[in-house]
Amino acid sequence: MSFRHALMLTALLTGAPFVHAAEDTASEPAANASAPMSEGEIKKVDTAAGKLTIKHGPLINLDMAPMTMVFRVQDPAMLSAVQVGSKVRFVAEKINGALTVTALQPE
Repeated sequence: MSFRHALMLTALLTGAPFVHAAEDTASEPAANASAPMSEGEIKKVDTAAGKLTIKHGPLINLDMAPMTMVFRVQDPAMLSAVQVGSKVRFVAEKINGALTVTALQPE
């Protein structure tokens, strides 16, 4: 775990604010290969829109608390690998301003 991720995790667990260093990841086109996987449960599969609704735990790399939200998928094949109720491990990244699942492993 990197020092930055440790700080983010500490802030998340203690409720302290975490201030990002001067960086803007909103327009990064590529996924972060070192991003930690998060756990979640598929709540909806929308093949027409290429999206998954996932009830997830903390997304450390995005500094997000647990919640249920809609994600785009980087690879449409991910949609056929899961169904409503599937438990998954996944990586979500902000790609061109959209939250996108870049890696998905059904459990």
